[in-house]
Amino acid sequence: MCYNSTNVWLLSIAGALIALHLNLSQQLGRSDLFGCALLFWVTVSFLIWQKRDRLFLKSDAFSSFAGTAILALLLYKSTHLFDGDFFLRLYPLIALFGWGLLASGIKGLKQYRSEMFLLGFLAIPWEGIYVFDLSLLTAKFSTFVLWILGFEVTRNGVWIVLPSGSIEVYNGCSGLRTMVQLLGLSWIVLAIAIADWKQKILLPIAAILIGFTVNGVRVALMAVLVSLEDLDRFNYWHVGNGSLIFSVIAVLFFALIGTRLMSISWGNLE
Repeated sequence: MCYNSTNVWLLSIAGALIALHLNLSQQLGRSDLFGCALLFWVTVSFLIWQKRDRLFLKSDAFSSFAGTAILALLLYKSTHLFDGDFFLRLYPLIALFGWGLLASGIKGLKQYRSEMFLLGFLAIPWEGIYVFDLSLLTAKFSTFVLWILGFEVTRNGVWIVLPSGSIEVYNGCSGLRTMVQLLGLSWIVLAIAIADWKQKILLPIAAILIGFTVNGVRVALMAVLVSLEDLDRFNYWHVGNGSLIFSVIAVLFFALIGTRLMSISWGNLE
């Protein structure tokens, strides 16, 4: 890919689109989306940059007009957002589609299939994942963890009962969000690393299992804190920075196990 004025403009437009999306996510207080989007944008940018010398960068008049119109509508909508606007999740996919039309035309869009697949992950309405109720399964697992550790614990439905206190496991605390985050990470790893069909199956499964297990241990810890009547620490691990610590732990476990499954070497990324 030679670096003429057109390519400089394409790079500038891409950078501006990414910066705008991240800025909007931050301004609207979507910290969860901001972190995830940043990771996906970096990955997509890396993938496109990696194959820059093989890209067909030539667009026809119709594709250029369509791409410009799409990006113009994208910018217009960006000035009319509201709190919780789902458009922020669609933004990356629409932006790449419009940019791809400008850069390579309709025929060249197939060059960005894997990148569109990745950004499509952000467009999935993950808020709807809570239709899958894992609260009972989480309560059973956390009760088992406490029993293994020697606690006198029983379970009544989604209630984990200790001698001096009990907690109810809501679906929002069942680990679904952590599982989705790790599933997204598994997609990123599969996009940038060489993988066979077994690894493509095992890595997402590992992501889901790790997310569920780490969260189950967190719920068990909160049950113990309630039984000790230590509400300050309970709140810390429930809604405070403690919950973020468990997210980091889940990511670290996923990195260790994922590396083992994928046998990633730096040579795979060259």
